Amino acid sequence: MPAPSDRLQKLQQLLEKSPADAFLLYAIAMEHRNAGQPDSALEFFQRVVQADPTYCYAYHQKGLLLESMGKLADAREAYRQGIQAAEKKPDLHAREEIAAALSMIEP
Repeated sequence: MPAPSDRLQKLQQLLEKSPADAFLLYAIAMEHRNAGQPDSALEFFQRVVQADPTYCYAYHQKGLLLESMGKLADAREAYRQGIQAAEKKPDLHAREEIAAALSMIEP
């Protein structure tokens, strides 16, 4: 299995050929998240949802990351957007997962 930096480099090379590929953007966001680079991860999660507003798992991961950073209001907003995206898709399983995450941090 390649090292995280090797994977990230390969993903970025692929992204150069397909800059609006939501799956590649999501994979890069996850690599940054796993490498402990939350700001870069957030940037790429945002790029995912710009490329594909119905990519509900990007909202979910963005919410989880924001929650881990103590940014609960932002996390709630990401979860709410993810629920809307899941409803549009429709992806009821994702909607339930994201709604459960939101319910854990709602006041």
